[in-house]
Amino acid sequence: MDYIHFNPVKHGLATRAVEWPYSSIHRYVRLGWLCAEWASDRGDEGAFGD
Repeated sequence: MDYIHFNPVKHGLATRAVEWPYSSIHRYVRLGWLCAEWASDRGDEGAFGD
C-alpha cells in the first residue's frame, strides 16, 4: 500500500500523498493508521525511493 499511496508524489502529481484526492490514503488517515504527513518532507517518514 505504501507504493500505491506514494505513486502520485513520485510522479509529480502531488507534493504530499494526502493531496491526491483519489487515494485510499484518506481512509487510512481517518482510521488513524497513517498520519496526514506520511511520506512528506514535513515529517520523519518522508524518505522514500526506489
